[in-house]
Amino acid sequence: MTARATDRPGDPSPFALGLLLRQAHWRAGTVMAEALRPLGIELRHFAVLIALVNQGAMMQRDLAAATGSDKAGIMRIVDDLERKGLAVRNAVPGDRRARSVEITPKGLELFDEAHDKAEPLAGRLVAGLDAAEAKQLEALLTKVAYPSE
Repeated sequence: MTARATDRPGDPSPFALGLLLRQAHWRAGTVMAEALRPLGIELRHFAVLIALVNQGAMMQRDLAAATGSDKAGIMRIVDDLERKGLAVRNAVPGDRRARSVEITPKGLELFDEAHDKAEPLAGRLVAGLDAAEAKQLEALLTKVAYPSE
């Protein structure tokens, strides 16, 4: 009989690693959402703010690619951020259809506040690891998420 894929440690299935990463992602998302909830935003909003802080103003289509969103999804997220005064769309000279998205000063304040709120919660993600293991996990996940080509 063929092994069935699970997310249990030691599962020999070729899907096991992906399923474990999915479970870890869900757990991390739950913890980080707890930090963002009092600020009135969700992880999808914060992902856009991160991209804008890291890369500066971006074309809306590039922002979609940077955050793994589709065109309709990024429009809804940016709409939300604009309503909250956290980001603004600007016309792009020479292209009537294109829009550049920029974080606002209020968005930067919220970005910093989110980090302050997340700090005490982030430790819960690696509570079962010692400091060296936590550092090793981060290094390994970085290699998986950003493979060198």
